[in-house]
Amino acid sequence: MIADMSDEPSRASAITDLMRAGRETSRLSMVFRYAIAERLGLTVSDLECLDYLADVGSATAGQVAERTNLTTGAVTSMLRRLQQAGYVTAERDPADRRRVIVALRPERIAEVKRPYESFADSAERLIDGYSVEEIMLLAGHFQRMQAMYLVELDRLRGGHTAQRPD
Repeated sequence: MIADMSDEPSRASAITDLMRAGRETSRLSMVFRYAIAERLGLTVSDLECLDYLADVGSATAGQVAERTNLTTGAVTSMLRRLQQAGYVTAERDPADRRRVIVALRPERIAEVKRPYESFADSAERLIDGYSVEEIMLLAGHFQRMQAMYLVELDRLRGGHTAQRPD
């Protein structure tokens, strides 16, 4: 289908608005994460680690390093700090004693999630206004954005294995 040339300025304007909104959302998301981390007396990397563990249940120290973009040495220090603060447990993997399995302590999950509750309630009300098709469009958009971020992170880290998503 050939696009009507009269649509191009409005399409270009819409794309500009979308990109600007995406950047602002990303910026506000970071500021929000810093505020939550500060409220909990944590660093943003600590919070990322705890959020990741809340999602996956448990992970190896190496997986935490990859998720938080920290060196293994920095992750070791972070995990020691979180363990001393009572947020996580760290146990040797019985199958491979070289690996450490880290888990968020169940009794601390509610504490980590509490600062997000108001935002989650607002997000739920926002999403209630969308049709199933709109929700599917947004979910697909975020999944494609995540894939793009992973490719770019791999590139920035010097890897050459990832392919750009189409």
